[in-house]
Amino acid sequence: MAETTASPERGKLLSRFKPLVPGLLIIIVIAFASQFVAEHYGAPSMLLALLFGIALNFLSADETARPGIEFGAKTLLRIGVALLGVRISADVIGSLGWSVVALVVCAVLATIGFGFAVSRIFGFRYRFAFLSAGAVAICGASAAMAIAAILPKDDRSDERLIFTVVGVTVLSTLAMVLYPVIIGVAGWDDRQSGLFIGATIHDVAQVVGAGYSISDEAGVTATLVKLLRVLMLAPMVVVAGLAIRMRMTEADDTGKRPPLVPVFVAGFLGLAVLNVLGLLPAFITAPASAASGWALLAAIAAVGLRTVPQRILNVGLPAVGLLVAETLFLALFAGVGLSLLN
Repeated sequence: MAETTASPERGKLLSRFKPLVPGLLIIIVIAFASQFVAEHYGAPSMLLALLFGIALNFLSADETARPGIEFGAKTLLRIGVALLGVRISADVIGSLGWSVVALVVCAVLATIGFGFAVSRIFGFRYRFAFLSAGAVAICGASAAMAIAAILPKDDRSDERLIFTVVGVTVLSTLAMVLYPVIIGVAGWDDRQSGLFIGATIHDVAQVVGAGYSISDEAGVTATLVKLLRVLMLAPMVVVAGLAIRMRMTEADDTGKRPPLVPVFVAGFLGLAVLNVLGLLPAFITAPASAASGWALLAAIAAVGLRTVPQRILNVGLPAVGLLVAETLFLALFAGVGLSLLN
């Protein structure tokens, strides 16, 4: 009897999953190809997945592939962000000290505030201001995708997201090369170097690359500071989601108000709290962390597949100027703050 009951349920599940298969296979292949090229040639895997997706965007016009691509761009994105919570541990805060924690929190908040303040000068409203400043201040492409998930949607949402992901990735790569040179001229020690790199470079991979190019101590410190910035993602998204929900003046394409706390943000917070309390064993956190990376890689490939390349160019030079201004502000704020601490 139980077998008979389970069979229709299994059939219903398969009927829901089957339409997703073609699109999911495409984004999985792109994700693996991006990771392979990244490991062999040192290029950022997120940027590669995005560019491969854009190059193959004609595939999204195929009706059989579209459901899986949409699933990747939305659901996989949220799963990837939620699983980022397992990367947060008590060591992140304990080994840095409260003065550094306060500086990093202030740097994140100040950069987002700066983005809102100057966005009007560059001709942008709150959507691109928060998207770009959040990506610069918190954790690059991952933050951009998480923030995009809670912003009200319009016909330029994907365009803004793609530009932000490309922009912060390129700026992170430039910073990975330039910041160690600047640090060498400034004469900072390994700990100071790691603190600056972790507090200023946007994407995790480039933080690791820049930190360990100086020394092991700088690399470890930079990674811990970067994870502290990642920890800021959930509170910022929750606060922003509440603000948008309370005073939304523009309806999104679905006509729905955003949820009080998005499920993926609650998942991030829950996993982070469990890991900080030491309740998640390594055999769970290690694969969950890896799954987060793969889910985000597949999600950005799906976003690329949905993008019309010509539309990215419509964002224009003012958007480049805003991203660069936010990046320079963050570097200046962190540099002055570290000088005062020491």
